[in-house]
Amino acid sequence: MTDTSAPRGRRPGPTETREKILAEARDLFAEKGYDGASLRAIARAAGVDPALVHHFFGNKEGVFIEAMRFPVDPSVVLPRIMGAPRDRLGEALVRTFLDVWGDEDRRAPMLAMLRSAMTNERAAALLREFVTVALFGRARQATDAPPLGIQAAAAQMIGLMILRYVLRIEPLASATEDELIELVAPAIQRYLTS
Repeated sequence: MTDTSAPRGRRPGPTETREKILAEARDLFAEKGYDGASLRAIARAAGVDPALVHHFFGNKEGVFIEAMRFPVDPSVVLPRIMGAPRDRLGEALVRTFLDVWGDEDRRAPMLAMLRSAMTNERAAALLREFVTVALFGRARQATDAPPLGIQAAAAQMIGLMILRYVLRIEPLASATEDELIELVAPAIQRYLTS
């Protein structure tokens, strides 16, 4: 007699497993927030070994970036900024923001996240937790900049990017990157080094 209770067909492959992990991670991040969702809990929900989650994504931040389709990996961008000489941190930050926001493929998901955060408290809480831990927390560890200075720099840059790329306010929208760096970098430098 044949056992009909056993699953038939191929075992799920890497793509299906990866997508299952991402789906479960999205649910857990939405339910428990960034801090409340652990790699073990994500693995348990997806029915896989935690080592597999680590293999696919590296760490919880990597899972979050993929699950929420976050277009920027802080572990790549922040060292680029913080690797600049101390007296050029402002310039490095402005260049990095212009590089990221200037890329339409990365700008679109950032705008979607910002829109969601503005209209949905749960989305706002998730984004707030991630930005606080992964971006501001890491920037604070890498530099002696005051937390308020780091946040003020980010706020000014996000405002600038929205005016330039979303509202397309002139002459800001058509200014060259060098013009914007010359204009904005000194203020950002002051935030990060005072």
